[in-house]
Amino acid sequence: MPITFSEASGLNDSIYGKCQAPIRMFLEQRSEAFDKNSVLKDLFLMGTSDNYGDLLTTMTAMNGFQPVGENGAYPSDAMEEGYNKLLVYQTWKDEFAISQEMIEDAKLMDMRKQPAAFMTGYERTRELFGAAIFAGFIEHLTSVQFRGKTFDIKGADGEAIASKTHPAKVKGASQSNWFSNAFSASILGKIETEMQNFRGDNGEILDVAPDTILIPNLASLKNDVFAAIGADKDPTSSNNAFNYQYGRWKVIIWPYLNQFITSTAPFVLLDSTYNQNYGGAVWNDRIPLNVRSVIDENTDANKWKGRARFNATGNDWRFFAVGGVTGGTSLS
Repeated sequence: MPITFSEASGLNDSIYGKCQAPIRMFLEQRSEAFDKNSVLKDLFLMGTSDNYGDLLTTMTAMNGFQPVGENGAYPSDAMEEGYNKLLVYQTWKDEFAISQEMIEDAKLMDMRKQPAAFMTGYERTRELFGAAIFAGFIEHLTSVQFRGKTFDIKGADGEAIASKTHPAKVKGASQSNWFSNAFSASILGKIETEMQNFRGDNGEILDVAPDTILIPNLASLKNDVFAAIGADKDPTSSNNAFNYQYGRWKVIIWPYLNQFITSTAPFVLLDSTYNQNYGGAVWNDRIPLNVRSVIDENTDANKWKGRARFNATGNDWRFFAVGGVTGGTSLS
């Protein structure tokens, strides 16, 4: 999101006046560079809000058309609200300072380093926060700790996003999207099939079609994933049988995950379209980064204060399945 800037009155007439525009430029350039490499937009339904909090909800399917014969009456059909989840927005703050001595001594290199580090810190915080949430999904958690705060990440059904016991709101058996099997070409196909068979809260078959594989930055796991999907022929077959997994997957390798996961080699399958349509993992920005430039009355330093409000959580678990974790459902 674009950065909003505001300046204290009289700054342009002070010793700091000439450095305001360059510092703004450094902040904006760094933000744009980081945003291009972020994977958050591929993993979350990114939105905005004008509210203190937002209620995330789903609707069950209708029963569908019925045969009524000639001149038959219209049968009554209806939808009902599924599970819901309240997302409340957290406030995030940081600041850096340019001293008067730095300006007087023309320390241009230091002037560039601080806004660059400030902006990197903001964007990295967002990336780490997203990774902490997804690691919580993987590890079957309903909340995560991040920089001293507790964040609720359970799904709208009250279960962890990855669970063996997702209940149906209206009718149907409980379902699992949490699997213990290590990655292999065979298990990839089996978990994909499990996802394609996910049912809605009214017992209806859904249009889940996983298209993305998310993994931490582990050499052995990267080797296994690309060995399974990277060639149009099956390398384990003597007659090079057709590999139906070839060309069907987007692979995201996310090094930020590594510091939050405890499982040895977990992997995630995602349906990016389902996530965008129904809000599986939801990220909303309430207030974009707002940067103020002010003069500190005690030190005469030029302080740049950044404030934003955003939060993220889990909602509809069906966009997601994880494998390679202890305690999950075992697929034979």
